[in-house]
Amino acid sequence: MNNRILVLAAILALAACGDDTARTDAADAAPVRVSVVETASSAEALRAIGVVAPADEVRLAFKTGGMIRTINVEQGERVRRGQLLATLADDEVAAAVAQAQALADKAARDLERGKALLADEVATREQVEDLGTASSVATAGLRSALFNARHARIEAPADGVVQRRLAEPDELVAAGQPVLVVGNTGGGWIVRAVLSDRDVVRVQHGMTAEVTLDAFPGRVFAATVTEIAAAADPQTGTYELKLAVDPQGERFVQGLVAKAVIADQDAAGVPVVPVTALLEADGSAALVFVVAESGHAKRVPVRIGRMLGERVEIVAGLVPGDRVVTEGAAWLDDDDTVRVLDGG
Repeated sequence: MNNRILVLAAILALAACGDDTARTDAADAAPVRVSVVETASSAEALRAIGVVAPADEVRLAFKTGGMIRTINVEQGERVRRGQLLATLADDEVAAAVAQAQALADKAARDLERGKALLADEVATREQVEDLGTASSVATAGLRSALFNARHARIEAPADGVVQRRLAEPDELVAAGQPVLVVGNTGGGWIVRAVLSDRDVVRVQHGMTAEVTLDAFPGRVFAATVTEIAAAADPQTGTYELKLAVDPQGERFVQGLVAKAVIADQDAAGVPVVPVTALLEADGSAALVFVVAESGHAKRVPVRIGRMLGERVEIVAGLVPGDRVVTEGAAWLDDDDTVRVLDGG
């Protein structure tokens, strides 16, 4: 009996020592927070700032040159189809119409007189045919003068908004010189942005983008690249980019400031970690602690790439899914036991 009691006491003592050791190991485990290695696009997103504008715009001009008499709209003003926007001083145009009308009337009279003389066998058929030709030419001149008179005024071709006003009353303009730029609001909306030569070569038609507007905080609008300038602006050296943007039920107006983020969806993914995970970074070399399934922290050398905001690209050393220490790494040694805190 005494031997049995001694054996039982020994077993209880060993169990108590084991519990104390476990409690000691748990107490000695270093508290840390971790982050799971994720992937991000290997191509850095392009960022551009632009303005919202109607997709369809028309540069309106007078058919003939002359002095501008009136411009009835201001930049940013909404207009309706057929609305009178601007007129030329019509003194010269009216005089041209009157002159063409007089020539046409005289040619018609000459033709009638020639036909009468032909009937009396006083004029020849050739003379009458020449008079007919002269009458046709005069009539065509009258039609041209009337056409120019009708286009001595500018009317809105569609409902839209005046994007730019390029001239002022009493200003002398040449034939075909743009006076107003009107955007058709029924044709959708675009963002006009600019990129540098280094960035524009990375953009292709059809690439998707996300657009944010200060006018609509918290909203993200889907956009698509529809046009890329083939040549740089001679004054700024930048390239214009057009992105078709979906208003998603919101009321857009011309001139809203837009921020566009364009990402290459086909770019391969690369591992990224928070910057706070890096230890002893030197150039492209750095160290991180990776938490293994056993609960031990392993020191791992890595090679880093580009900075992506608050994250850094990992070129080599980690794979997606690894858990790296982001808080508490400075007090760790290789193979230390760690305790992951909530939220990490």
